[in-house]
Amino acid sequence: MLDIDIEGSASRLSPEAPVPVVDAERVAQRPGGAGLAALLAARTETGVVLITGIAEDDAGRQLRALLSTAGVRVLGLPVSGNTVTKTRIRARGQSMLRLDRGDGTAVSRPLSREVSEALAGAGAICVADYGAGITALPEIREVLTRLAAEIPVVWDPHPRGAAPVPGCAMVTPNQDEAQRFCTEQRPGEMGEVLRRRWDADAVCITRGSRGAELHRRDGGAHRIGVGQLAAAGSSPSDVCGAGDRFAVALATALGGGADPEAAATTAVADAARFVATGGAAAVATAVPARGPDLVVAQRQRQDPMEVDAVALAARLRREGRTVVATGGCFDLLHTGHIRLLRQARDLGDALIVLVNSDASVRALKGAGRPVMGDADRARVLAALACVDAVALFDGPTPEHPLASLRPDIWVKGGDYTADDLPEAAVVRRFGGEVVILPTVAGYSSSRLIAAASAPSTDERQ
Repeated sequence: MLDIDIEGSASRLSPEAPVPVVDAERVAQRPGGAGLAALLAARTETGVVLITGIAEDDAGRQLRALLSTAGVRVLGLPVSGNTVTKTRIRARGQSMLRLDRGDGTAVSRPLSREVSEALAGAGAICVADYGAGITALPEIREVLTRLAAEIPVVWDPHPRGAAPVPGCAMVTPNQDEAQRFCTEQRPGEMGEVLRRRWDADAVCITRGSRGAELHRRDGGAHRIGVGQLAAAGSSPSDVCGAGDRFAVALATALGGGADPEAAATTAVADAARFVATGGAAAVATAVPARGPDLVVAQRQRQDPMEVDAVALAARLRREGRTVVATGGCFDLLHTGHIRLLRQARDLGDALIVLVNSDASVRALKGAGRPVMGDADRARVLAALACVDAVALFDGPTPEHPLASLRPDIWVKGGDYTADDLPEAAVVRRFGGEVVILPTVAGYSSSRLIAAASAPSTDERQ
């Protein structure tokens, strides 16, 4: 499904009825349902494939574009009807209204060779059931039942969906879902009853801020607490997507060889961190106000080159929003940069990019660099929809501007650890978090510059 988030402020009532008037300030789109699960997986993993029913309409095409940009390969199954679209209108983080449209449902057809091969070659399979009929398809159930003996299958069930296939490595209902699946049992008995009913290796019931309860085939229940991570944010009310983050983290850990308890502990921590940093709303991509089925009034976006980055960060903090910053040379912008910037923007409400000055780049990279001057590099970055402000800095590392910005999240790409970064101490001093995102293999400004500078075959002859 396609989720549309309209964020704004409400300071007056409509003269036509006693209802708030929302002045839209930001419109964003993101994949919802299983698409959100795939998007979250692609933030940390490569080779993510989403097998789903997807309609050939405007919303379906937008979904494909959003997922493809995030690095997700989409293999479509046939559906009837239109793409389900959910529009949420919020003012200052408070939900005001949700509009649902679309009636897409799965259609039974033999699986394509591409789909069969993708499933058979997976390191782990996460079934994110949203009750639209995919999990009831006989051909899907047959192949998942066969593969569950060889590949970890994590099944996030839905009350309107089909029962998990036998042999799943983990089934992950939340507390309310477990009670609906198992109305005749007392709360402490539901996990084991459901595990036996579904013939799963384990059932993990998620309980929001109270963590999770794990029931394994070899007996016994284990409670997993959220601990200090629940306090990492400012008690956000938007927990949309936490179940998807949990299921994806669980599948990734099990696919990497973790035992169920260790995998569940990791998944609880990841889900808590996800909620603390804004939930699903922080994973949206800003779009023009005119969407496939929606026209709203939106304030003109200010040129990021003209934005005072420090003032922007201060205003957003006062409003309780999440400020994300990242930095680098960005000498010849490439696909790896774009993906890093988009993923960084998805973590919060605004992205500020700190750019090394020309003198700083020369000190780091040597003579002949940068290829593009700092003003041009900043101008190119400012033209990206995911960038809200750009600022230049001198010196090899950005401790000084970070002390002024005080971002909630500082993002770097590569093989670093947070402790490797000299600026990490400054970020943490003001309560910020350091996030390391994986880079896209094969892309490097230095490599592109070297390739462009190499003599052609004709020149060598």
